[in-house]
Order: sequence, then structure tokens, then C-alpha cells
Amino acid sequence: GLKVTYVPPPPPDDEQAIFARYQTGMNFDKYDENVVEVSGLDPPAALMSFADTNMCHTLTVNIAKAGYSKPTPVQKYSIPIILAGRDLMACAQTGSGKTAAFLVPVVAQMMRDGVTASSFKEQQEPECIITAPTRELINQIFLEARKFVYGTCIRPVVIYGGTQTDYSIRQVKQGCNILCATPGRLLDIIGRGKIGLHNVKYLVLDEADRMLDMGFGADMKKLVSFPDMPQKDKRQTLMFSATFPEEVQRLACEFLKTDFLFVVVGHAGGACSDVQQNILQVSQYFKRDKLIEILHSIGNERTLVFVDTKKKADFIACFLCQENIPATSIHGDREQREREIALRDFRSGKCPVLVATSVAARGLDIENVQHVINFDLPST
Repeated sequence: GLKVTYVPPPPPDDEQAIFARYQTGMNFDKYDENVVEVSGLDPPAALMSFADTNMCHTLTVNIAKAGYSKPTPVQKYSIPIILAGRDLMACAQTGSGKTAAFLVPVVAQMMRDGVTASSFKEQQEPECIITAPTRELINQIFLEARKFVYGTCIRPVVIYGGTQTDYSIRQVKQGCNILCATPGRLLDIIGRGKIGLHNVKYLVLDEADRMLDMGFGADMKKLVSFPDMPQKDKRQTLMFSATFPEEVQRLACEFLKTDFLFVVVGHAGGACSDVQQNILQVSQYFKRDKLIEILHSIGNERTLVFVDTKKKADFIACFLCQENIPATSIHGDREQREREIALRDFRSGKCPVLVATSVAARGLDIENVQHVINFDLPST
């Protein structure tokens, strides 16, 4: 390919923008009704309130500013487990607060233990590496991390593909304690000697089943087999996902200490009870007509349409625009700049319909999505 020159615009760094957030969902309090199963030896007691931990004052203030009033079930169980230094595999539905469930305790421990300020060193030595399968998701995790470290000397950095490599290197060189990275760019930057791994205390895999299956399994094995990466008994490994098939759980055991704990909130891989599911049987040739009919009937409400190929995503988005339905598309062949604009147009409501491949299927936090249409049935 062509040389990538894209440099993403820096996120706003005023306090109001850092702590911007959505309103809590109307069924938020129902989360507490979820059954939680913890398997493994000697799990610590669950956390009933953020005030119950002896986290430092700055972090407590940041948690409140970020709008977290009480821990969700996955946070109640995960935070004490991580604070106790245990390895963890956690499974909870999308939107249940998994990101804060690992960021809060990791930041708390980093503030307790101190971090090495290493600004402008040629090789940075982060204490925490967080990795996720898509660029949009890793950027979202980074933006959350900025909330919890606000006003501290801990510096989070995000690097991902589709952007200029030199830009990623410059970001890292300015100091890096928490590195949020997609697998390809992470291995590239390590290979260039810009990141040293011997200081890694926390390794976090978000959407862990995707990180360990065919998609990124080889990359993750390569990451943990670098000679300077601490062995699994010398680091804390944390895995979070909305789904955890049994074969992936077996793969995960290679990365985790033998006494790891497994937390399952609700039914592992179960459908969300707040979502009404409709199945419409339509022959292949009438699917587009049906899509138009549905989109006309729901008006301007934000709708995500999933298709199975990149080509089809562009084709359907183009087709919808011709039918006077403002639509945009996101998939792996679009340039990163285009992907970010598409997501921004969808978030703002400028294009109320986003046609997407599975690149948008994981963990993206977008407000007011009223409808999800699987134009093609998912392959798994």
C-alpha cells in the first residue's frame, strides 16, 4: 500500500471534554438483579461502593466526575479481584461497565506503587498494556483512561494502525505508562525498539475472545513470548469480553496464572433482555426492498446495519443515499480518516444510518442507537 500519512486530530484536553458522558440508561438499576458467578479459589469479597476501597483521593474524585455513582455487577466483583493482584477472566454483556472494571483498579495500583516518569526516553517502559481488536475501540478505551488518570502523573497513550507510524512513535516518546494499542501497531512499535516490556505489570485483553481466536491469537502469543515480557507469574493478566466460547477459555489459560478467577455476569453469551429481537424471513432478492421499508417506517432514528463484506457495506450505503436515506459506511478497507468521519457523522446524527462490517461489532459506545439490522446473518 501507499505510505500512510494520516495523523488523527488530538482529542480536546479541557476538563469538561475529558469527562463528557451520556446519561445512565433507564434500566441501569436492573443490573443488580443479574446473577454473578465467580469460579476459582478464594475470591475476595465483592465491592458494594467505590468508597469502600482505599483508593487515593484524586482517583475517587475522577470516578465521581466520570459519572460513576455505584459499581455495576462486573465492577463489584472485578475491582477487588484485580486489587488483590489476581488474574481475571470476566464475561459481561456490552455496556455493563467492563472498561472501568479494569481501568479503575489498575490506575489505583499504579498510583499506590508509583510510576516511572520517563518523558522523552528513546525507549519507553509502560507499566500497563491494554490491547483490543479494533482501532475505534482502543481509542474509546484510551479516552476512558484519560478520565481516571486526570490530575495525576500517569500518562496514557493510544496507538493504532491506519495512522502515520512516526506519529505513534512521537506519542509514545513523550512518556507512556498505560499503552492502549491494536495488536499490529503494538508489535511494530516493539519491533522498532520504542517500547520495552520488562516493566509491564498489567496486560489487559479487551474483547479477549476475539484477541485469542484466529484473528489475533498469533499476535498475542508473539507479544507474551518477547524475551523481556515478564512471565505470566510475574505480571497480572486481565481478560474481558461479552462472549467467551469454551475453546477460547482453554486458549486463555495459557496466558493466565493457574489460580485465576472467572467472573460471569448473567448468562455467558446470552442475549440482552432489554433488546426486542425480530426475525424477518425474506428471500435474497427482496432484502434491499425490506431494508428500505424498515428504514422508512422508523424515520430518523439512529440505525446500525450489519453486512458481511466490505464491498457490500459501501454498496448498501450508496444505495440508501440514492433512496434519500442519509447513510455512511465503516469497514476495514476504508482509510482511517474516513472511518473516523463516518463514526462522527453517525454519532452526531448527520447520517442516522451506519452500514458496517464486523469492525463495528465490538464494544463501541454510541448513544441512542435505536435499531440494529443484521442485513446478513452473522457467520458465527
